[in-house]
Amino acid sequence: MPVAVTLTHAAVLPDTLPDDVVVAVAVRSGHLTEDAPGVDVDLAKLGGFEGKTGQLHVAATDAGARLLVGVGGEPDPTAYRRIGAAVARKAGSHEALVVDLLASFEGAERVAAAEALATGLVLGTYRFGAYKPAPEGTTLGAITLLGKGGARVAAAVERGVAIATAMVLVRDLVNTPGGDLTPKAFAAEATKVATGAGLEIEVLDKAAIRKAKLGGLLGVNRGSAQEPRFVKVTHRPEGRAKGKVALVGKGVTFDAGGLSIKTATGMEWMKTDMAGAATVLGAMSLVPTVAPKLEVTAYLPLTDNMLGPDATRVGDVLTARNGKTIEVLNTDAEGRLILADALCLAVEDEPDAIIDLATLTGAVIVALGERTAGAMTNHDGLRERVLDAADAAGEAMWPLPLPDHLRKGLDSEVADLRNIGAGPYGGALTAALFLREFVGDVPWVHLDIAGPADTTSAWDENTRGGTGFAVRTLVNLLATWTKLPPA
Repeated sequence: MPVAVTLTHAAVLPDTLPDDVVVAVAVRSGHLTEDAPGVDVDLAKLGGFEGKTGQLHVAATDAGARLLVGVGGEPDPTAYRRIGAAVARKAGSHEALVVDLLASFEGAERVAAAEALATGLVLGTYRFGAYKPAPEGTTLGAITLLGKGGARVAAAVERGVAIATAMVLVRDLVNTPGGDLTPKAFAAEATKVATGAGLEIEVLDKAAIRKAKLGGLLGVNRGSAQEPRFVKVTHRPEGRAKGKVALVGKGVTFDAGGLSIKTATGMEWMKTDMAGAATVLGAMSLVPTVAPKLEVTAYLPLTDNMLGPDATRVGDVLTARNGKTIEVLNTDAEGRLILADALCLAVEDEPDAIIDLATLTGAVIVALGERTAGAMTNHDGLRERVLDAADAAGEAMWPLPLPDHLRKGLDSEVADLRNIGAGPYGGALTAALFLREFVGDVPWVHLDIAGPADTTSAWDENTRGGTGFAVRTLVNLLATWTKLPPA
């Protein structure tokens, strides 16, 4: 369970504190803030600590030991997520943490800083412990924030904790091995999450998937001993909805590549290939709170991609939900096959917009690196909204084009489409062009999150493994949703 974070409406620390409590105070521009009275320390003696953003130093002060936290000359609320994570990690071996870092802000900036700080503090304590317990004495038990601001700041802290909790759910799912997080197990977790959040949920088993004519999902699943699942989760508001949004997430619970088998190194992180579905599920858990008047439905196709005796062969032709036929020329280009069916179902429900998320291509990592997602679209206005939401969330996304001249490379001599392009370049773009064939005229954005969905090393608020990337973007997007203008 994520660590508990509470807000105390106090301007100063209490006179006495329990044993083994770390107290974090802000330092800006080389001096302690005036809102931390009674604390005095000679910064010149701290060996290079200057109060720069994110700098930490434990120092003896006239009020006792304090964790000095650099917040920069002009504190920035957007930096408080990574500051919070750093503080929580530093205090991880203690029973409790008291954080006094909000005094530099007023009004809306204090609200934004409180939300970011609460999110960072929770994420900074994250550890995936399903198979290995934490060493004794390394688990922070409770965090208390000090800060004035009334109900708005309290609500911001609550929202920040809720967002972090959703991201922890995503991280746990992404970090769970594919042998344990089977499609059936993922569907069971989705049922638990949906029930807890008051959401509608429908789970299709293999027979129902076959009846629904989800040929892409069935084709990818042919090599597996694990049955597929298709999960549909819906938030239906009371009264008239102010809009209708579809979220689609790729859910390949382990990707061995099928008969186009991956290398051993390439397969090492393939338990994470369901990060798109996990991210959508995490965001859905927050919809009743952040977007109560918006109708939002998630479409999650779930399977692994294995090499069993009846695995889809190279050259086989699959038929998607909408009747389009697909020649499979690389069984490792499987994510687009299951997304095709999910996009068809989303279109049939007539949403105002569709956003899909998928760890779809290595090509997007070549283009944008490991920390930036690619955003592709058939509606520039929708993409701008998504990018604005990502910018506000502190999540890096970059617009990529859908060049029409690359579409010709998806033409097949035996089917409506090939599942890969004819040339070696632009793989992220041709994958998105393939998906575009299944959305019709519905405004749609495809987010290829193959890079930032997981990380091999810790940075900012992220630990090694799943990151929970794009949950904050979806929350911002849905919370501020208004009717789209024409394309």
